[in-house]
Amino acid sequence: MKTILITGTSSGYGRETALHFHSQGWNVIATMRTPRTGVLPESDRLRVVELDVTRAESIAAVFGAAGPIDVLVNNAGVPSIGVFEGTPMDRVRDVFETNTFGVMATTQAVLPRFRERGSGVVVNVTSSVVLGHMPLSAVYKASKMAIEGFTASLALELAPFGVRAKAVEPGACLTTNFAASAMHGASLEELVPAAYASWAQKAMGDFTGQDLFTKESDVAETVWRAVHDTTGQLRFPAGPDAVQLAQAK
Repeated sequence: MKTILITGTSSGYGRETALHFHSQGWNVIATMRTPRTGVLPESDRLRVVELDVTRAESIAAVFGAAGPIDVLVNNAGVPSIGVFEGTPMDRVRDVFETNTFGVMATTQAVLPRFRERGSGVVVNVTSSVVLGHMPLSAVYKASKMAIEGFTASLALELAPFGVRAKAVEPGACLTTNFAASAMHGASLEELVPAAYASWAQKAMGDFTGQDLFTKESDVAETVWRAVHDTTGQLRFPAGPDAVQLAQAK
């Protein structure tokens, strides 16, 4: 029976991915920064573990106790919406600590065992923002583009050892808490310098008015496909809007 470790499983894509792999008979290690009961079902094949990907000691403790792992899914991330001019650099660093450095740190923790065994898959969940030109996402896109480049080079480094690296690029999902988390309870007006206000309102309206959106299940199914892919495909858009953007490139 195979084992998958997924970061950021308290909601959204991570939670749905944990449920999907569990339903397919896998052992699931579901990590959350703040574990909560009732988020995932009770099962002897599902362990909920506390993990803060920005803390080296937390990563070491989790991977030290995890036992053999076949797949790592780096899904934990923090959203960010806003105009770059009005984004404090402390916030920029916070986004990169989780979305970029956290992914690299958890990946580095698992690679020795994958390499020594000669198998394993790392799936990095990025975003469809890497596929198109999207406003109000400069910091978030930069953090995810970094992981796209990281994954592309990582895949080449790991190939000689039979280890694979993949990027899954979810589209926009209206049923996750992305926007609310990204705005930290503030209104768009509070996040955007006054000079940008009318432009930002239109940009947000265009985004919420688009025709195609992604469901959590689209992402879980795409992660499943990426994990099992042996064709050499590197990037996997997830959801109809992401697929459309990928085809337009």
